Amino acid sequence: MPGDDQPEARTAMTDAERVRPFHLRVPEADLDDLRGRLRRSRLPERETVTAPGGPGAWAQGPPLQYVTELVQHWAGDYDWRRVEDRLNLHGQAHTVIDGLDVHLLHVRSPRPDARPLVLTHGWPSSVLEPLAVVDLLTDPPSRDTPAFHVVAPSLPGFGWSGRPDRPGWTVERTADAWAVLMRRLGYRRFLAAGGDWGGRVTAALGSRHPDLVAGLHTFTPYVREPEGGSPTLTETERRWVADTRRFWREGGGYSLQQSTRPQTIGYALVDSPVGQLAWILDKLHLWTDHQGSVEDAVGRDEILDLVTLYWLTGTGASSARFYWENFPADRGAEPVQVPSAVTVFPADMERFPRSWVQERFRDLRYWNVADRGGHFPMAEVPAVFAAELQRSLGAMPA
Repeated sequence: MPGDDQPEARTAMTDAERVRPFHLRVPEADLDDLRGRLRRSRLPERETVTAPGGPGAWAQGPPLQYVTELVQHWAGDYDWRRVEDRLNLHGQAHTVIDGLDVHLLHVRSPRPDARPLVLTHGWPSSVLEPLAVVDLLTDPPSRDTPAFHVVAPSLPGFGWSGRPDRPGWTVERTADAWAVLMRRLGYRRFLAAGGDWGGRVTAALGSRHPDLVAGLHTFTPYVREPEGGSPTLTETERRWVADTRRFWREGGGYSLQQSTRPQTIGYALVDSPVGQLAWILDKLHLWTDHQGSVEDAVGRDEILDLVTLYWLTGTGASSARFYWENFPADRGAEPVQVPSAVTVFPADMERFPRSWVQERFRDLRYWNVADRGGHFPMAEVPAVFAAELQRSLGAMPA
């Protein structure tokens, strides 16, 4: 079984390999430094495409007027401590796996019938996304709704997980580490879910550890386009394919940069909080479900929560490096044989026809197109996302 050479296969763990509770309290000096940098920000001139607030204001990237508003709020009334309080109430811990310190949330359900679930975030995301749904998943209001023991790790180089100091932390290695993590927490068989890079890790768990994974859910079922296309697509699926191809042509600049020269962009992201804000804000605006204002999908403070996490942990470069480790991203795309579920969110930038998905996910037992939501459904539509996991994974055999 992949992962048998990991630390868990040994008879005893070191102190670092034990699961150690973690209490987060960022020094006030770090927050003061952030506020000082924000107040001294040197911003570019306004974009040239349209009047401020107009329909084309984002055509060259996050517009100056909106970024200025966010920076002023960030340096003034924004409260990071409330984020720490929420994280500290949800089972934060650390454990070393294969030499890397892994940060995680681990929240056990009070329900005796709950099943273990490892829930993995992507980029530009963090454990704050699983945090948005963990209470809904662990303790749903109805006893008839499936419940889960939720484990939400931070990807290598993200958040409070360690930053790898040498190459090799790929999606596959991360999936193997998650298998070790779940065994270490006492879960010998479990469910898995995630999207973006978390979706790739989830698929790798299913393909590499089918004896451990009882079933999986993803909202990003990354697959290869069949050679010669597929003549039997519905009108909706043809629109999905056109939108996805357009994204591949026009929307992948960030990905090309991070997969080829992550250290270069890393200097800007780690040194400038406004640079980190703009880099993430651009994706939140482009990839969420709204009619013009990103705050219709993700609230102003929630945007700053995410950006502040990246800033305080200094992970702009190390998270970008995950792209470098894993490109080309479809190099594997191994078939997944375990029971699988897929939810398509209508505003996601990549959506794939069901027939394409079934070529890779060979035991597809659940398929649904949600009414709303984009690439960050845990943050955008948490109740919808939790219900999708409960309906799909709750029906998976043990």
